[in-house]
Amino acid sequence: MEKKKSFLPKAMGTILVLLVVAGLVLTQSMYSINEQEEAVVTTFGTATTVSQPGLHFKLPFVQQVTKVSTVINGFPIGYDMNTEQSIESESLMITSDYNFVNVDFFVEYQVSDPVKFLYASEDPVNILKTLAQSYIRDTIGLYPVDSVITTGKNEIQAEIKEKLVTRLEQEDLGLHSVNITIQDAEPPTQQVLEAFKNVETAKQSKETAINNANKYKSEQLPAAEAKVDQILQQAEAVKEARINEAEGQVARFNAMYEEYLKNPLITKQRMFYETMEELLPNMKVIIDDGSGNTTKFLPLEPVTGTEGGN
Repeated sequence: MEKKKSFLPKAMGTILVLLVVAGLVLTQSMYSINEQEEAVVTTFGTATTVSQPGLHFKLPFVQQVTKVSTVINGFPIGYDMNTEQSIESESLMITSDYNFVNVDFFVEYQVSDPVKFLYASEDPVNILKTLAQSYIRDTIGLYPVDSVITTGKNEIQAEIKEKLVTRLEQEDLGLHSVNITIQDAEPPTQQVLEAFKNVETAKQSKETAINNANKYKSEQLPAAEAKVDQILQQAEAVKEARINEAEGQVARFNAMYEEYLKNPLITKQRMFYETMEELLPNMKVIIDDGSGNTTKFLPLEPVTGTEGGN
């Protein structure tokens, strides 16, 4: 009886150990996959992917299973998601017009290949963040500050995403970029912000001045063009008058020259009297008989008239 009593606890202990071992083996033989999750099963260093959700079996203590989430994840650049405080070392950048600006981004990514995600690199998410920071700074440096803060955000986001997608395909990390978004963009200090506002105000004033100048131009240009036309017409009239006058003088000269060729002496005398009459209309001619005694006083006009009659 004593032997039977001593054998029973040993048997119970053995059974208990066997049950525990069976439970461990059973536990190690099964695993489950949820929605938006995949499993990487490694057998003697060879990895395969299991993507079907539900309960699956594996070789206990031989096959290792690592579950990888395939949901869209993301991380911030330039700020802390928990405290929402800016991280200046990440957010402070310089623009193409040599202005400083704080820009916050949020990068979204998704696992495209669980095996490569686990084994192609040591930390693919950190690599993605480093690449994103590099392309962000490179792209921001190509745009002026007003585009970064106001109108150019969509274009900047699209350009950075395109660069990231291309680089991730080259690196083959098992990740692909889903989206990258500018969360906020502003000058780094209050003083710079005020200066930026002043610049924007100056730009608006510039636009207003340009618009007013264009308006004044559109109002004044027709009148100026009409005045130009009037001046040109007057100049043409003066030109025609002077040409006609010059042609008339040439005709008179040619006629006089023909007369001169016929009677040089008479023509010279007539020209002399006409010139004197024109220059000295009130001149009187005193005729002396040669003996020193004055014989006549005659006005120039009757004398020239007499000469013309003779």
